[in-house]
Amino acid sequence: MAIWFPTGLGVHDVGMPFEVTLTDESIERVDGADSYTLEGPLTTFFGNDRPRPLDSWSIKVASYRTERISRIRRLAG
Repeated sequence: MAIWFPTGLGVHDVGMPFEVTLTDESIERVDGADSYTLEGPLTTFFGNDRPRPLDSWSIKVASYRTERISRIRRLAG
């Protein structure tokens, strides 16, 4: 009989929140997103119930004008 011990933390299969700091120093929290990408003049955050990020089944969660974003941080769930 072999005993198996996990060697790392579990897989992140849910979206983790992002903190978006805008140029006017306001802070927006984006919950339920697991990835983001540039779409023309916008930065769009996507989420999904599946463990893989950004595929054709991803759902748009939030969008911000890229020129207004000064920082994006991923927060611990």
